[in-house]
Amino acid sequence: MHPLDLIDKYYPQDNELKNIVMVHSTSVADKALQIACSHPELKLDTAFLHEAAMLHDIGIFLTNAPGIQCFGDKPYICHGYLGADLVREAGFPKHALVCERHTGAGLSLENIVEQELPVPHREMLPVSLEEQVICFADKFFSKTHLDREKTVEAARKSIARYGDDGVARFDNWCRLFL
Repeated sequence: MHPLDLIDKYYPQDNELKNIVMVHSTSVADKALQIACSHPELKLDTAFLHEAAMLHDIGIFLTNAPGIQCFGDKPYICHGYLGADLVREAGFPKHALVCERHTGAGLSLENIVEQELPVPHREMLPVSLEEQVICFADKFFSKTHLDREKTVEAARKSIARYGDDGVARFDNWCRLFL
């Protein structure tokens, strides 16, 4: 699997949006691989980590987030499952799960229903260690400040809006991966 082939399919032009996707995804992939190197005992699939981290945000162009050059018609929170649909259609169901499950610290069905989120009503929590590592690594990088990595506290604060269970997952990942 060559993630750039799929990225080029949906982001064919060299423009600011493609730059955002590439810089952000590369930062997430690099952090995920650093975690894998720091924790050989986890026996993480590094090829998969790189591929899936590069694709985790492929669906953002379908959302309405003008601040990051996205002019689609769906709310930004939908980018995970929308990207998963694209990646699944391309024949990569395992990679698609990373797209679907990385939003916040993952979204539980309970939180989706309680918060009336505009996403399908199903569990969207990262399951495999690779899914968890990518979700965790993603929390350290925004798409509006591409040049810096967030601190643990800033990353923790950014997911607090998704509920206390997301913060608890993040705190657990800090213990596992840092």
